[in-house]
Amino acid sequence: MKYFLIVGEASGDLHAAHLMAAIRRQDPEASFRFYGGDHMSAVGGIRLRHYRHLAYMGFIPVLLHLPQILKGMARCKRDIEAWQPDAVVLVDYPGFNLNIARYVSEKGICPVYYYISPKIWAWKEHRIHSIRRYVTRLYSILPFEVDFFERKHGYKICYVGNPTVDEVAAFRKSHSESRETFAQTAGIDPERPIIALLAGSRKQEIKDNLLRMCRAAAPFAEKGYQLVLAGAPSIARSHYEDMLARLPDDVPPPTLVEGMTYRLLSHAEAALVTSGTATLETALFGVPQVVCYYTACGRLVSWLRRRLLKVRYISLVNLVCDAPVVPELVADGMTVPAVRSALGGILQGGTEREAMLDGYRLMEQRLGAPGAPERAATDLVQHLRSKQ
Repeated sequence: MKYFLIVGEASGDLHAAHLMAAIRRQDPEASFRFYGGDHMSAVGGIRLRHYRHLAYMGFIPVLLHLPQILKGMARCKRDIEAWQPDAVVLVDYPGFNLNIARYVSEKGICPVYYYISPKIWAWKEHRIHSIRRYVTRLYSILPFEVDFFERKHGYKICYVGNPTVDEVAAFRKSHSESRETFAQTAGIDPERPIIALLAGSRKQEIKDNLLRMCRAAAPFAEKGYQLVLAGAPSIARSHYEDMLARLPDDVPPPTLVEGMTYRLLSHAEAALVTSGTATLETALFGVPQVVCYYTACGRLVSWLRRRLLKVRYISLVNLVCDAPVVPELVADGMTVPAVRSALGGILQGGTEREAMLDGYRLMEQRLGAPGAPERAATDLVQHLRSKQ
């Protein structure tokens, strides 16, 4: 059968790639076309457009790139109609994907399956109406979403587990790299403890957060720590170099490593992390973290957050645990002194470190066992065959 997939960011590319591989195990004749990234390309099929041409978030970046986004949306619709797939599989990215879901459904082209639910429990809850009308089957990767969709809205979904659990478990099973080997590859000192910096997967996130992270962590470099920055797969090295060149002389630039995020987390003592899937990955590696998400107009954003967001937390760790396991420094709360203070509390000997690690164990228990892509693929292919 023919499957058309759409993702809009780096984490979606990774999750979709594993789903594609699982679909192929269920349906050996599967063929794929997709809007995605390098991980999906490695599985096979035809990539029609890279997600980096569509990956914009936040009101201003979306507004500035609106013609490009709308052009990409129109092109995507034409590609789907021309190919006539047996299934369209959407991965997160709701602003774009729900529009596609409506088009595909109203045209009667094929069933629409949604892997990784839009986070409508946080805001834009009205999107439940579009999901109900246009999505044939929704696969959830967060356990609390079952109660939200089924109890509150009477819309049945499938909780399949969390694919990040699979990805981290698979990496840890296949990699047993010594600290010395990693240090040699990364070009760092094998003797000095590591503070990892994960500054996001989009240019705007990196622009807003990276230099503040570096300034906050700088005093710890004087105490023997080394700062190591994980490069996002869709961001050119030159972008990081341009950003780091703006650091003041008294702030040591971090060592940039590319394609080594999981290897870095395997050896880090603590991390500063921009909110997103990376918070979950960091927790699954057992690395204490401070969640940082600066935005311009911080006071206004904080005011809007209190009035528009329907959840108490923004990090996946805290949302899964329904408790403040990791500190969240958001908008005007993401200041250099606040990050520095929180970081000191989670390093070895810090007052918050052990409690956070206990919270991580609760999170793992609630997420459940590995197998999310396989469970989703099995259900999707069986459901699709039953429709035929």
